[in-house]
Parts: sequence; structure tokens; C-alpha cells
Amino acid sequence: MIGIFDSGSGGLTVLKEIRARLPNANIVYFGDIKNAPYGTKSLEELSQLTVRAIELLQREGAENIVSACNSVSAALAASRADLLPKQLVEMVGPTVAAFKDSPAKILLVATPATIESEIYQKGFKMIGKDIAVLPIKTLAGEIEFGEDDRMLEHTIRNAFTFFDFDTPNTLVLGCTHYPFARHIFERVFPHLTVFDPAVAVAERVVEQMGASEQGGGITRFIISQDSEPFRSRVARLMLKRESSIEVIP
Repeated sequence: MIGIFDSGSGGLTVLKEIRARLPNANIVYFGDIKNAPYGTKSLEELSQLTVRAIELLQREGAENIVSACNSVSAALAASRADLLPKQLVEMVGPTVAAFKDSPAKILLVATPATIESEIYQKGFKMIGKDIAVLPIKTLAGEIEFGEDDRMLEHTIRNAFTFFDFDTPNTLVLGCTHYPFARHIFERVFPHLTVFDPAVAVAERVVEQMGASEQGGGITRFIISQDSEPFRSRVARLMLKRESSIEVIP
């Protein structure tokens, strides 16, 4: 079974791509809505939440884990190896690898926690790329809790007020919530190519986990706080596929 975790709805963008490639895999998804958003939390807080999420998924039977939250990638890198599952896919490695030998000039937008960790900057440096970065402090939370497009566009435009667009030609969405606002990024910045890391992550999951993940195609959702926006997104994502949502205290 594959276990996926995120601070809430963002990881659904990754689940969608994994499910498209592994329709028969059994998946359990944990959305930690009670503690969302993760992107403004300290490394210590993120480490504690990460360990809790992984342990929960393992208790539910997941042997392969997907960390569908960019903000916790630094916490994973700082964790003791013996505390992490043998099979774990996170967001940064597959995203960086997708740009190996690419001429793209990259601007990464992400949460403050992701930017401050410098995990993307260091990853891209390893393949010889310097990237521009821009944190958007409130966007993930606004998406999670159902703000409308007008508010999201206002937040995005404000974040870019003083940014110089002379160099980047590719916008990397370094938060799994941001693809829910992809249409807004594309409308505001039509001259930039928008890259969603969920595709690269899903392909890495297939490569590392696909051979062992042939089940009944069951999908279970566990959330730490009930949320109508989350339920609505699951309903749109799953369409006619059977799934269940459980709220835990």
C-alpha cells in the first residue's frame, strides 16, 4: 500500500498523477488539516509533524510513503535515517532531476519554509543551476481553506510586485497546493512556462514502487480536521472511483 501525506489538500495534486499511472494501487492519504498550513512552521515543528504522519500511515498498512509536501522535504533530509521508511519519495529530488540538462531559467515559487530551507536551491546547484526563488506566505493556506480566485490572484500579484522578470522563463510550483491555482498563475504570467512537480514525482513513484503496488485500487482518506473544501476536491478528483474519508481527532 502507498501512503501519501500533506498538510491538507495539496497532496491531492500528487495523488491524481499517481492514480493515473497506478490505477490498481491501494492508497491511504493523510491530510493534516488541523495543523495546516505547514509552510510557515519551523523545521522542528515540521519534523514532529512529519514523523507523526509517517507513523500514522504505517499503522494503516502503508509500506511505501510519498511526502507530498515540499515544506517537509528539509525535515526529511534532517531526520535520522532509521526513522524513515525504506521506500520514500519526496518532492524535491524528482523535480530537480526533471531539469537535468534543461536550458530552462527557473523561478521557484513556494512557501517560506521551503524557500528558507534552501533545499531546492541546493538541489538545483548540484545539477549546475542557479534559480530565482520567491516565497508566497499566505497562498497555501488560502487555497486550503477555500478562498476564491479573486483573493488568490490578489495574493499572487502582491507577491510579485517587486520581482524582475528579465531572466526566468519557467515557473516551478514548489508547493503542492499551488497547482489548484495554476490557471491564475498562467493568466497573470502568460510569458512563463508553468511546471507542476506532481508529474515528475508520480513518475518516480512508478519507478520505485510500481512493481509492488498491484492491489484493488482502494483509496482511503484520513484527515485530522473536517473540511468542506477538502471533501469537495476529493469528490472532483475521484469522480466515480470508490473512496472513503475518515476524520481522526
